[in-house]
Amino acid sequence: MFVQVMECKTNDPAGFVEQGERWQREVRPGAIGYLGVTAGVTADRRAIAVVRFEDEASARANSERPEQSAWFQETSKLFDGEPTFTESSDVTEWMGGGSDDAGFVQVMKSTGVDRAQMERMDAAFAPFADQRPDIIGGVRIWTGADSCIDVAYFTSEAEARKGEQAEIPDELKELMGEFQGMGDTEYLDLTDPILR
Repeated sequence: MFVQVMECKTNDPAGFVEQGERWQREVRPGAIGYLGVTAGVTADRRAIAVVRFEDEASARANSERPEQSAWFQETSKLFDGEPTFTESSDVTEWMGGGSDDAGFVQVMKSTGVDRAQMERMDAAFAPFADQRPDIIGGVRIWTGADSCIDVAYFTSEAEARKGEQAEIPDELKELMGEFQGMGDTEYLDLTDPILR
């Protein structure tokens, strides 16, 4: 899998959403290797799109299509400033990966993390997954030696917030303490996610 993450401020959240729908109708039919997208706009008008392709060659071929260029030029009118792009083929799916059934998506951009430690924590959390039925899957995109973007899919924001307050099993408290002291994480909440 190859993932492209686009992020920008938008002056028109509704227009950004409509442009995404337009891409699905008009541009997607010719996008070879396209697997899907998770997108949305945060409360402070940060638009993000996590686009998945089978491989890098498919993503590059799509970027070079005239239809894609025309669509992006039109969409860029909705940006406040220049968008940023992050790409990676170092992708891990957990709990089955993303889910189109999610009512809430949280994007977590982390820097200064230890990959081996994060993978140990993932393994330790796995047996307790049934204690967080609000979490229905996720994707981790490694963007550098110590940086990643996690995209977590939840049944709803209300259930996710309730789950955050749940008592942590004793076996996980020490690990959670290590995680909370590791690196910096920025959270982007998509309360009305676009899932295709």
